[in-house]
This record gives sequence, C-alpha cells and structure tokens, in this order.
Amino acid sequence: MESLRMIENWPVPTAAAAVVTADGTRTGSYGPADRRFPLASVTKPLAAYAVLVAVEEGAVELDEPAGPEGSTVRHLLAHTSGLAFDEHRTVAAPGNRRLYSNAGFEVLGDHLAKATDIPFGEYLRQAVLEPLGMTATDLPGSPARDGVSTVDDLVRFAAELQAPRLLAPQTLAEATSVVHPGLTGVLPGYGHQRPNDWGLGFEIRDGKSPHWTGGSSSPRTFGHFGQSGTFLWVDPEAGAACAVLTDRPFGPWAVEVWPALTDAVLTELRTR
Repeated sequence: MESLRMIENWPVPTAAAAVVTADGTRTGSYGPADRRFPLASVTKPLAAYAVLVAVEEGAVELDEPAGPEGSTVRHLLAHTSGLAFDEHRTVAAPGNRRLYSNAGFEVLGDHLAKATDIPFGEYLRQAVLEPLGMTATDLPGSPARDGVSTVDDLVRFAAELQAPRLLAPQTLAEATSVVHPGLTGVLPGYGHQRPNDWGLGFEIRDGKSPHWTGGSSSPRTFGHFGQSGTFLWVDPEAGAACAVLTDRPFGPWAVEVWPALTDAVLTELRTR
C-alpha cells in the first residue's frame, strides 16, 4: 500500500507496519516485519484475549471476584476496578470511573495464574500465541506492558480479531463493545474523554477526540496503542486492521502522524 510509505517521513529510527483485511490477506507492509519490538500496552489486548479463552474454557468467569473488594474479572478488563494507574491501591469504587490501570492487568494476570496453576505468560503462549503461529511473540513480565512481538505476528492476531477461531464470535463481539457505558476518564496521552469507552481489554474509538486513530475511523474501531510507539487497530466497517511498531517512545510526534497514516490507509482501502 502506498499509504504506508508515509512512515518514511516519520521521526523514528525504525518502524514496521502492515495492513490485513478481514479475510486474512495482507494488503500492504512496510519495514522489517520480522523484527521484534517492545509492545508496551499493546500487550493488553493479547493478555485480554488469553483471559477470554480462559473464560470460554471455564477456568474463570467474567463476573467472579477479582482485584479490590467488589471488583470482578470484567471490571479489571474494562479498567473499572478502581485500581490506580500504576499502583496496587484502590482509588475509586468498582464500576464508577474509567481508571486506566496497568496494576489492574497485573492483578488479572495473577488471578488467572492462580485459577489455572499456570504462569500467565505460559498460559498466553498456550492459549493464543501458539495456536495463531505467533512464534516470535513473548511475554517475559507484566501482562500490562512487557510483551515483545513482530508485525508478522501482530498481523496474525489482527486476522483473528476480524474472524475469530480461538473464541466464539459472540465473545469477541462482547469484548469489542462498550462495557459500563457513559463513564468518563483519561485516555493516556490524549487527556480527559467524555465518555471514555472501553470493551474487555480493547479501547473503543466511538466519538473520542483527540484520538490516536484517524478522523475517518469508524466509531466501531477498536484496538490499543503503546508508550513504546506502537499501535494496533481494527476497523470492522473498513474490513481491515493496521499494526505499527516503532522504536521511538510515544510522544507529540505520534499524536501528529498516527491519525494521518490511519486516514490515508482507510482512503486507499476504500478506493480499491
């Protein structure tokens, strides 16, 4: 895709990107697709997917207690448990505020590990990475931010998010629909959002502004971005997904160039 060549002008040392359509066809790529990059918070959708597999397997339930008093697995996945951003302390009652929380995903990982008697990174490998052929992806630490992967592998995950094989379609539909609608909160890097909509481990585009996806992205777009300069979005109305990995931390440069790239990709897809 010509639109991906815009990355040549980005102020980053190295970047890799790819676009994959709903039928699993890679329609374009840029850069070293087999190079491993730190995912930062793009780790969270992978971790969430492993939890959802565990739900379908009966190892855990979405509404079982997990985390602070009154919180559940669902609250932790939807960033409504009341846990602070990066501290294991409670700052709100569950379900009252959208508090984006790395700590919540770490509690979630511990909860699943105890329920299955399998370390979370190993469960992720068995439940998601291995079945999808994501052989270059690893989680050596926190399920909130320590994943490492390649664009080649993320394309496989992006295809799964458009045509699930590991989950029932209704489970994925629930995960990519708004959970606890109407809650406000801060979207890291983009300020306060009213509402700040999320699904189960996936951020929902809706009408957020400003946002890291494009102005032409559909409200149904879901995905995640990471502080290591990474993102993955799926736009169901466009029938496509885009993964981008870089080796420059997120900052004003990303706020400027990411939406333009997304809009160019969507325009190119629509004119094919």
